[in-house]
Amino acid sequence: MRHLWSFLAGLVVAPITWVLLTLGQDGSGRTVDRWVEIGTYNTANLIEPAVYLGVAGILLGLVGTLRTSPLGPLVAGLLLVTPYVGMFIAPFTVLDRIPSDWKVLGDPLPLREPVQNGTLFLIGVMLLMAVFSVRRWRRWPQPVTGVEPPPADDDAPPPSYATSDWPPPGPPVRSEPDTAPLTLGYPDLDTPTEPLPRRTGTESPWSAPPRYGAKPENSTDNR
Repeated sequence: MRHLWSFLAGLVVAPITWVLLTLGQDGSGRTVDRWVEIGTYNTANLIEPAVYLGVAGILLGLVGTLRTSPLGPLVAGLLLVTPYVGMFIAPFTVLDRIPSDWKVLGDPLPLREPVQNGTLFLIGVMLLMAVFSVRRWRRWPQPVTGVEPPPADDDAPPPSYATSDWPPPGPPVRSEPDTAPLTLGYPDLDTPTEPLPRRTGTESPWSAPPRYGAKPENSTDNR
């Protein structure tokens, strides 16, 4: 369907461009000649021919640059090139077939002028060159859904984490064992204590200082 619309656009744009180009060139040429004749100028007189030429350029740009279909610039280029190519075969026959007495809004429309000065041939060749663009023959890319993400690259830089992402995802880090709490050195209540020494006779084990060395019991120092 896009080829059909592009084909119709080429058929319409080619003759409209010819007419607008003729009005712009003729009006611009006559205005400049008048300035030279009277020795003064008024730039407001160029507004009308500039509008004609600007609209023609916009139409040619739409057909030649938009990525719709190559049939549009192909048809428009062939239609604009044909009159000038016919000048190589039968120039007088071609000029006779081009009307010269048409008028638009009271202004003369010399359609032969763009053919004689080669402007139509130049524009037609530019449109034909647009056909050779490879991108014009391709369809517009369609959005692809459900595409799996590419595999992770080992050489990729490590991901950065924000302060709110702590702890970072991944396997848990092995923590160090807790240190023992500080104490005053007292034994625990559940720790068994050594039995106290037995009292022999009436003597208390704490009644005399400890004795050093082994002495007989009958010694006089043992009191």
